[in-house]
Amino acid sequence: MFVTALDALRTEFAELLPIALLFAAVAAVTKRDALLAGLKRARPEIATNLALLIVNTVVLVPLVAVPVVAATELIPRSGALVAFWESMPAALAVLAAILLIDLVAYWRHRFEHARALWPIHATHHADEAMNWLSLRRKHPLGEALSIIFDGLLVIAIGLPFWAIMAAFVLRSWWGYFVHADVPWTLGPVGRVLISPAAHRLHHIRDERLMGYNFGNTVTLWDKLFGTYRDPAPYLNCETGIAEGTRDLLGELARPFEARYRRAPDAEVAEQPAS
Repeated sequence: MFVTALDALRTEFAELLPIALLFAAVAAVTKRDALLAGLKRARPEIATNLALLIVNTVVLVPLVAVPVVAATELIPRSGALVAFWESMPAALAVLAAILLIDLVAYWRHRFEHARALWPIHATHHADEAMNWLSLRRKHPLGEALSIIFDGLLVIAIGLPFWAIMAAFVLRSWWGYFVHADVPWTLGPVGRVLISPAAHRLHHIRDERLMGYNFGNTVTLWDKLFGTYRDPAPYLNCETGIAEGTRDLLGELARPFEARYRRAPDAEVAEQPAS
């Protein structure tokens, strides 16, 4: 297991390096004189996000990934559907995979905002200095939910595994982008794709507005199910949750606190700050 975990960590940081360089350049261009002050403010959050990333990569991936991969082989896949998708252009197969993974992730995300799962998901919303690494600020139990559920539909309907992997990579890159600390709405493109401004609104400190913009990549499902809100009035909004941000150990312990067991039976967006 140690070797597997170490290999997973090496792969993770090798993939993160070009992304880190890209967002360092974006920060230098967009922040300019405010760059050092922004880094100082975000440093504790970045440390927590990196620590959670390491825990999830070293501990969770080796424990969960192998059983999940084994389980996917047991999911029945219609030969007709497999042949149908293999006959489609590659770009169309990847687009379908992105849309359908986003659909499952949308509902998984909405359920994470309900009383039962919010204590797990709260870790992701606790970041008060959002940055591109906020994507990886997930409690291991929340990370496990994503790994287990997000790919089930696309596997079941016979999409090619290469298209599924391509979709996950593209969604991951977009996820880093929408968590970046930039007030970009993306103009007309933001009507189709979730923008950094739209996703920041989902992380807004005002809990009444957390129940909007659940999508990771496309706005389609938020618009279809009535949870999309234009981020333009909320640019650079304050982020975080009433319970506050924590370090690694605090975030790992968060879901098991008695305060969450006493919470009212309502969605977090409707819960009073405590």
